[in-house]
Amino acid sequence: MKNAKPTCLCLLLATALVSGPALAQEGEPITIGVPVGLSGANSVIAPAVVQATELAVEQINASGGILGRPVKVVVADDASGAAGAQTAYNTLVFQNDVDVLIAMETSAARNAGLPIVEEGEKPFIYSSFYEGRSCSPNMFVNGWVPEQQVPPVVEKLMADGARNFFLIGSDYAFGRGMLEFSRKYIEDKGGKIVGEEYLPMEGSDWTAILSNLRSAGADAVITSTAGGTPNVTLTKQLRASGISIPYANLAVDEGTAKAMGADGVGILISASYLTAIDTPENKDFIAALEKKFGGEMRTPNDLSTPQYEAVYLYKAAVEKAGSTETEAVLAAFPEVSFKGPRGEISMSKQHHAPLTMYLGEVQADGSVKVVAEFPNVDPGDQCPDL
Repeated sequence: MKNAKPTCLCLLLATALVSGPALAQEGEPITIGVPVGLSGANSVIAPAVVQATELAVEQINASGGILGRPVKVVVADDASGAAGAQTAYNTLVFQNDVDVLIAMETSAARNAGLPIVEEGEKPFIYSSFYEGRSCSPNMFVNGWVPEQQVPPVVEKLMADGARNFFLIGSDYAFGRGMLEFSRKYIEDKGGKIVGEEYLPMEGSDWTAILSNLRSAGADAVITSTAGGTPNVTLTKQLRASGISIPYANLAVDEGTAKAMGADGVGILISASYLTAIDTPENKDFIAALEKKFGGEMRTPNDLSTPQYEAVYLYKAAVEKAGSTETEAVLAAFPEVSFKGPRGEISMSKQHHAPLTMYLGEVQADGSVKVVAEFPNVDPGDQCPDL
């Protein structure tokens, strides 16, 4: 079925991004396929991801491309779910014949697309944080996993006195995977889970779950929803209900937190990227986004920034391999690194990346104050057989 066409076309944007003079670029363009949720739950986040991709490709083309060849990007809407991902991946892999896929997606979309990546024999960088332990010879990950993200949040809440926790999630792989890890970690630390409830990924009415939270006697609530819209609806309804216990969100990105306005104040988050990171690389990254997109710039966040870095990691792997041939690029991925807005990133630990993590708290102006920093956190055993 390698040459089968998808049954329907999702929204597809094909954009050749070649900036400035030719700079000795020649030959066929190297094509990056980006399946992302332009519609559905991730539609709040997707514009920042696309902007980060476009910036990286523009910068690379302005400096001569990759192996002297220009780079272009093709963006396909995966509708934030499995059915849309199957269409998007089939289009990118078998119709567009992209050289690589670099994707920030829901876990449902990733799980649906990964078999197509393997069938089409393409390299794949998954740039999203996720629930962990998704393994493929073709896939490398530069986002965080629970072993890196959950401990700072739980330990902060416990240090502030929380012992009884209520968990709320979207009912899919990410929501359940993150909260399963959280439950075990809390119980190992002597805490108690007094409630754990889920809503379908596209659900928007959290009334019954919040009613159960109110009566459960919880000291703190931890949520893990599909990024974007479910974060907004849950937070707005939680605040409107008058629930005032400490609230940690394992899935909110900085841009979405800013969009929440007053409802976001006080949310505790754990991230590998915050705009407040005080390094030259991060300042240059934000300045470049502002210059390129002006008033249309979306706030860079813990989902869009890894996408930017993933494009550069692919560039480094191709240059090390001396080729875009899949097997050579996959062999090169663990041996290359890129120093970007989050620091030095290398997908060298079982196809995953050790990361510096930041504990942050959302402020009244929508910014996130860095509360604590945890350098070079190991992702743990994710794919020991790879």
